[in-house]
Amino acid sequence: MTTDKTVTAPIAVDIAIVGGGLAGSLAAAVLARAGHRVALVDKRAVHPDEFRVEKLGGQQLEMFRKLGFLHALENVACRYDRVLNIRESKVVDVSVGQAYGFSYANLVAMARSQLPDPSHLIVDDVIAIGTSDDIQHLELASGRRLDARLVVLATGMAGALGYKLGIKRRVLAERHSVSFGFTIARKDSAPFDFEALTCYGERTADGIDYLSLFPAPAGMRANLFMFRDPADPIMRELRREPEATVLRLLPGLRSYLGDFHVTDKVQNWVMDLTVVEGHLQPGLVLIGDAFQTNCPAAGTGVARLLVDVDRLCTEYAPRWLATPGMSAEKIAQFYSDPDKLAADQRSLKMAHFRQALTSRDDLGWDVRRRLHFLRRSLTHRVDQMHPGWLGRVRGALRA
Repeated sequence: MTTDKTVTAPIAVDIAIVGGGLAGSLAAAVLARAGHRVALVDKRAVHPDEFRVEKLGGQQLEMFRKLGFLHALENVACRYDRVLNIRESKVVDVSVGQAYGFSYANLVAMARSQLPDPSHLIVDDVIAIGTSDDIQHLELASGRRLDARLVVLATGMAGALGYKLGIKRRVLAERHSVSFGFTIARKDSAPFDFEALTCYGERTADGIDYLSLFPAPAGMRANLFMFRDPADPIMRELRREPEATVLRLLPGLRSYLGDFHVTDKVQNWVMDLTVVEGHLQPGLVLIGDAFQTNCPAAGTGVARLLVDVDRLCTEYAPRWLATPGMSAEKIAQFYSDPDKLAADQRSLKMAHFRQALTSRDDLGWDVRRRLHFLRRSLTHRVDQMHPGWLGRVRGALRA
């Protein structure tokens, strides 16, 4: 599909997906591979390299495998299997399991490459959407029109289209967290002594949850997650003097990093926790951050997104298309899906838990924080002395 202002006849598809970031691109690929007529509309042919999702592991990879994207992911990412977890320069434990680091732009490009036909991507801007119980009408900036039975809004936190449709965002926690992303290397060009490393904050006053270091195609990537006022001077210091500021905030890192430097621009992101209201409408469904935002430190954003894509694209959308109409009653089935509800609720719960565990300085949370890291350390020591024993015990308890 190409931009051509002389074309006046609407383009007819089963599903129009607005927004070609990770959520929209994955959804388009899943639906198109299943044989549905899909249009993925985004104003950029190549997604910019934003500071967004940069690593995946655990159950997220299982979902990628289920949706058929794991092999393609392996081609654009760096795999790692061990993460050394430290606090106050001491080892807390070691996480073992398959994980991948990458750039967000490459992840989106990978998802788009899974579209069976490049013409599924329309490089244009949606300026208006008209919804109904039957056919949805989309107006594009080029003058073209799209007619679709279902519109999937995957526009992230951009709310202009939703606002026009009467959809509003309710802020649950303004400026909930701040994230920083940058790439580091040793000045002598030698490799680091770890495959991947997580360093947890040492003082509640610093508001640092953790710094995650992991391999990516561009080098050793650093993601720093904080619960602190974005206007605090420390934010400017992290952008201007990241090496010295990181070591001042996390002195236990010094012996692990050696003489290092930041090799690219320091990027940062301020996140509000929000949910939408007024979203239950005929012919329209919201997924990913367009529906609910997440705390990056909690690591639940991609899990939520993948649950949305899986449930909508493998269960509900095919079923809806098999019968006439696209009423609000149909759309409500997706929003009330038990797996989706559980993922949404867990994401909010973990966001508040990470903030409290990091920043609360009352006696109750101080004790809870100490017990949290003590339990992890003791578990690690037992596993070192008796490898596999804890795994067998957990397996027996689940049986």
